[in-house]
Amino acid sequence: MGLWNFRKKNNYALALDVGTEFVKALIFRIDDDQASVIGVGRQRQRLSDMQGGRVTDITGVISNCEKALDQAAEEAGVAPTQCVVGIAGELVKGTTTTVHYQRPAPKSKVTVAELKTIITEVQKKAFEKTRANLAWETGYSEIDVRLVNSAVVDVKIDGYKVTNPVGFQGRDVSVGIFNAFAPVVHLGALQTITEGLGLDLLGVVAEPYAVARSMGMEESVEFSAVFIDIGGGTTDIAVVSNGGVEGTKMFALGGRVFTKRIANDFGLSFQEAEKMKLMYSNEEIDKKQQEKIVKSLDGDCQVWLSGVQLALEEFSGIDLLPSRILLCGGGSMLPDIKKLLEDSDWVEDLPFAKKPKVSFIHPRDVANVIDETQSLDDAQDITPMALANMAIDLAGTPSVITGAMDKIVDSLKE
Repeated sequence: MGLWNFRKKNNYALALDVGTEFVKALIFRIDDDQASVIGVGRQRQRLSDMQGGRVTDITGVISNCEKALDQAAEEAGVAPTQCVVGIAGELVKGTTTTVHYQRPAPKSKVTVAELKTIITEVQKKAFEKTRANLAWETGYSEIDVRLVNSAVVDVKIDGYKVTNPVGFQGRDVSVGIFNAFAPVVHLGALQTITEGLGLDLLGVVAEPYAVARSMGMEESVEFSAVFIDIGGGTTDIAVVSNGGVEGTKMFALGGRVFTKRIANDFGLSFQEAEKMKLMYSNEEIDKKQQEKIVKSLDGDCQVWLSGVQLALEEFSGIDLLPSRILLCGGGSMLPDIKKLLEDSDWVEDLPFAKKPKVSFIHPRDVANVIDETQSLDDAQDITPMALANMAIDLAGTPSVITGAMDKIVDSLKE
């Protein structure tokens, strides 16, 4: 693996975004609450390696990851083993569950033990709900799911918002916890890949959650937005309301569908069609050809928009959707996407207070991550940078994160 075992340092870590179209690897140095990217690697996946965000050829993906990691290590001069991996795909479910707990002794102060009881109740409800949803969607009644990541998004005592309930008095404690779950087969494939690469897995993070967290929303309880991350095989959506992640949805339709359509309609190979799509996105082809491509992609764009509508309809617990849409991911660079979201009357049947404003997330917007390589410059770099942002809290912990309860309680105590 070339440089891969060249030098290891504890204050270095890496983010691995195993996408349908590309594997993206970032090596970064962690200083206090900041990640400085010092090495970047990208490797294109074969069509048979990934489908819809899911790994379909583990050996092929490991080979691609090795190449991306070697590129990053060559540039960084270090090869850390601590790693955060992103997970996406239709069967990755993220939702916020809120449980109200009536305290028998409202004048006593909330203790850590009491908090654990409340959180256990939330986790139990969330797990049963997610498993039931996956069973309904897949037709498998006993699909095995595992918790991917957890975070407290809202705590109230008698309707009063607090960041840490320990020590407060009150009767009604409500705790909202975001949980992301994924099928064991899906999670296991990523764990096998990291083992094959000799990496120490700090954590697997639901990518739309990481992207939503990357905007530094903890600093503002007013922050609200709909995040849409369009990759090669999936579109990932996260809704953030008043600083808390309400939930995440994903569907298996991304940039690869548009490339295949161009390949079919113009009689090109997949690689040639991808090149034409990029030239079209960068306005590097003549107007007549542009018009042909717009016409060719119209049907698929409408199907994609229907997917967005259906995903947002599932956020039934939200009274009003945020009137701000933030785009990222390689697929979002297709000009038709932003135009469709801005021009269409697709929002009429959804609970938006007003027509949403659509804009792109830029690498400079990602909180706590500095790009020392100066090579992270477009929409497809946001997700790996968001994973690096998540790694700041995780680096230094031993291997795979266990004991989600303790982790949540600790985050509240802090």
